[in-house]
Formats: sequence, structure tokens, C-alpha cells
Amino acid sequence: MQQRSFLSADSHIVEPADFWTTHIAHEFAEQAPRATADSDGNVHFIVNGRPLGSVGAPSQAGVRFKDPNQVTFEGSWEQVRPGCANPNARQADMDRDGALGEVIFPTLGARLYAAADGPLLSACFAAGNTWLAERFCGDTGDKFKGIALLNPQDTTSAVAELERSSKIGLSGVMLPTYPGEDFPYFLDRYDPLWAAAADHNLPICFHVASCCQGPGQRSVFTQNGQEAGSASYSATQDFWVRRSVGNMLFCGVLERFPQLKIAIVEHELLWLPYFLKQLDVTYTELSQTAPYRFKNNKLPSDFFRDQIFTTFQEDKIGLQVLPDMIGTNTLMFGSDYPHAESTWPNSQDFLADLLTEVSEDDQRKFTHDNVAQLFGFKPT
Repeated sequence: MQQRSFLSADSHIVEPADFWTTHIAHEFAEQAPRATADSDGNVHFIVNGRPLGSVGAPSQAGVRFKDPNQVTFEGSWEQVRPGCANPNARQADMDRDGALGEVIFPTLGARLYAAADGPLLSACFAAGNTWLAERFCGDTGDKFKGIALLNPQDTTSAVAELERSSKIGLSGVMLPTYPGEDFPYFLDRYDPLWAAAADHNLPICFHVASCCQGPGQRSVFTQNGQEAGSASYSATQDFWVRRSVGNMLFCGVLERFPQLKIAIVEHELLWLPYFLKQLDVTYTELSQTAPYRFKNNKLPSDFFRDQIFTTFQEDKIGLQVLPDMIGTNTLMFGSDYPHAESTWPNSQDFLADLLTEVSEDDQRKFTHDNVAQLFGFKPT
């Protein structure tokens, strides 16, 4: 089998116990997320008396290939792979899978959107962003591109944290896939944030399972994941990112900020053909609902050709359909290491199947060039 070295557009850390406590501002030290262990050794993070979940499934890469029944939310520190928080230990796992570099997202950190708010949320994000930059983006060469978390509730502090994140070496920023009904992304209050992201060349990332508190929003990790509705929510999370991206498109954000880039991460692809069609149909046939008009006869779907990037992991059918609709410059493979649903350590098998009918040029785009261009990996 041909070895396809790749850059992963979607990988993660699993936060260690000191992730927030090391750098958090003094006035929030007592409120920082804490790790506790139960009598069985299972680790649970808590913030404001609310759970952020355990370290089990987020660190169980490869388990599903041995026995999917062994995948569990629960886990102890001893079961966490060293590479989850140590870049040196991570290298062996990357070599085994064929990964040349990775875009690094938080895991438990993103769940804070559903468990904290206000100044505490901003303080937690700043502390975690500093930890990630110091640990993964300092002396590791061009292997890791860290993603900062931002609090959309306070756009002034979000802009300041974006600018700080750029200075300390992070390569993108993350916002909740949906910020809630009171603060949709079509509001003018976000314009300074879009401008700053464009000026600093930091893509805005909407990663699956990053939801805010509020009506309709749910996190299976920060509440009882067996409650009615949890499974259906998990199976339909593309709804929330469609709302957000649609709001941004129809109010002209991407045209007004042509250097701004968006990354839709870990949502797969096959929902996109219908969404693209509906965007264009709404724009052309229900124009009274979309008063903003694009220049040069551009359609909403056209922005997916150069400003809106999407990741795939196992979606072979989506990969067959989308290039005919939006081209091949914005699709990116991500392994999702070290999560239980990751393709690690079998990414080579997945890529061999996914790319069977893909040209060599497009294979390189999907597994390397598009990721490098968006997140700033050096050319090879």
C-alpha cells in the first residue's frame, strides 16, 4: 500500500490536570476547572460545580478497531496516551500513522462554552491558550499549529485574545458552532473580530460539539449523555454550523472581509451538497429574505471555493460529490487523533480507500496543501 504522509487538519490534545491552573489569572484561580478522580480512578473535570467530562473516550484512539464496545466516556490518567499532552511522546504516534504535522484543537476546553460564561470563560480560555502555545507551538518546529479558544460574549476581549494568540504562536481561533439566539454571527458587534482574524491571517474554526449554553443547545459531556434527545442532537450537529455560516454569508461577512477564512471542522461533508443548493436557491428565489446582494453575480456557494474550508475523516461519498460543486482547494483530511472516533493508527487504510479515484494533484491538496495554506505550515 502506498504511504501517504499527511497534515491533519483536525487533531487534539487531552488536557492534563494543570492545563488551566498553571496560567489562569490570580482572581480566577479558585474557579479554574479542576480534575478529580473517583474511587475507580476515573478522572472528571469540574467547573462551577458542572462537569466537563472525563478523559476516557477523548484519549482512546485505536480502541474501536480492537473492540468498539470498550470505548467509554470513563478513563483514568494511566489510560491516557502520553502523546495526548506531550509533543515529544506524540511524535511516535504521528510516525506510526504517517502524520507530518497536526492542527491541534482543545478537547475539554471547548466544552467550557456549555459550562461557563463571562469573565471566567475568558480567563479559562486565555490560560489554556497560553499552555497550548508553550507546550506545542514553541520548540516543535513546523509540526503543530495550535488553535486558540475565544469568548464571543465579549468581542473586545475576544479581539485582544486573538491578537495575543497570534503573538504567542497560535495559528487559528475557535468560536462556538452556534453562539445562541441572542448573539447570532450576523450582528455588527462581531465585525471587529472578523477584521482582526483577517488582518492576522487566523482562520475562524467551527468545531463539532462546541456549543453554548441556551435553548436548543446540548452537550452530552457536560450533562447526562443518556437523556432523551442526546443521540439525536449528536447526529444533527451540522444544523448549528449551517445556521452560523448561513448567518455570516447572507449578511455579507465574507464579502466585506475577503481575507477572512472559515474552517468547518469534524462535521464531515455529505450534508454540504444540500446546504449549498439551499443557500443558492434562497438567495435567488427568495431574495426578499436575503437583501444583501453579492458583487459580480456571486452566489453564496461560491464562498466555499476559497474562503470556507471543510474537513473530512471517513466521508468517501461526500468527497466524490463536493469537488464538482466547489472545486478541490478547500477540502482537508483530519485524523481526529487521539479521540476514540479517530482514524489513528489506521489513517493510511482510510486514505487508501477515500482517495482511490482521486487524482494525484487532488490527493496532495486534500492531505497536505490545503491544510498548509490555511494554517501556515511551511511548504515541502
